Amino acid sequence: MKNIVLGVTGGIAVYKACDIVSRLKKKGYNVDVIMTKSATEFVTPLTFRSLSQNYVVTDMFDEPKTWDIEHIALAKKADLFLVAPATANIIGKMANGIADDMLSTTLMATRAKILIAPAMNTNMYENVVVQENMEKLQRLGYNFVDPAEGRLACGDLGKGKLADPEVIVNEAVKLLEEKQDLKGKNILITAGPTREPIDPVRYITNHSSGKMGYAIAERAAKRGANVVLISGPTNLDKPKGVEFISVENANDMYNEVTNRFKWANIIIKSAAVADYKPKDVSDKKIKKSNDELAIALERNYDILKELGRMNEDNNKTLIGFAAETNDLIENAKSKLNKKNVDMIVANDLTKKGAGFKKDTNIVTILERNGNITEYGEMKKIDLADIILDKGNEISKGRL
Repeated sequence: MKNIVLGVTGGIAVYKACDIVSRLKKKGYNVDVIMTKSATEFVTPLTFRSLSQNYVVTDMFDEPKTWDIEHIALAKKADLFLVAPATANIIGKMANGIADDMLSTTLMATRAKILIAPAMNTNMYENVVVQENMEKLQRLGYNFVDPAEGRLACGDLGKGKLADPEVIVNEAVKLLEEKQDLKGKNILITAGPTREPIDPVRYITNHSSGKMGYAIAERAAKRGANVVLISGPTNLDKPKGVEFISVENANDMYNEVTNRFKWANIIIKSAAVADYKPKDVSDKKIKKSNDELAIALERNYDILKELGRMNEDNNKTLIGFAAETNDLIENAKSKLNKKNVDMIVANDLTKKGAGFKKDTNIVTILERNGNITEYGEMKKIDLADIILDKGNEISKGRL
């Protein structure tokens, strides 16, 4: 039986935490509850004790129920530490290493995954300090369930309501049952397009949205990997639990990727990097005229080819992508061989449900060992796990 420690902090949403305990118990999990003093003003500890069938801890200086040092015992016992509702106060404590009560002290001592479900007034939730604290925790690998929008207890309308208990429980179960087969692996991922400037106003780019690379980064982090995501310009939210590096052009991406080559065990190049850039970049806006405009182009670095060259002893796992409009397999095989990579994920941009800006993809995966596997239309988040599974299998024995 897996153990969940539920931290309950003060707020009107405390009553929903009762439902969370009940749902988790019905799914067969053991639940221990720690309440802050403020939380006990809304719901009594007896309620949680009845639902969890365990003693409820409220004070560091209560008479202990066992001989164990209680906050250490619960910290070690937890397979998952869930904080719901989580006030701005407890989020601030976690983000800044403050341990001044039973809940914050136990959180500080645990090595379990931590899931935080914020609940507070909209203005508090949107406060820059609270947002920065949450972003810091996300970078450190803490997990969040976003609050819902609606009418709050104070009468305000906006974001800040505790997420539905069913949503919170589902996310808790997902984290508990998530395989951690990538723990200890360093995975470098590139995503999105690059922009090659023509002048201060115009640039050359492509239609890549970054969705595939972001999905891979998200899944890799959730499966325990140390993830660096190097991204060109996109409109996507940064995946949680990854180190995020923003770049603009192919040269910037080349520098960031090659600088982290030695660190990475697996490198997944899903970015759509521009092959060419303007040879001369104007420092002023080029004014239109009646004449035709000719722009001389020169080759950008072939980043994947350079990584293949750097990987002469083949101790890194290299995965590339090939977006084609014709001769898919032939072009992907050529790329696989010429660039010394372990795997190519190829997709035909002319197929409905595949390619840029979509949440789905249709791919054929070619491996160095000669295996060729076709996959029908599927969500990019699901394809991300397939790519990671294959990359992880290839990388075994190379660490």
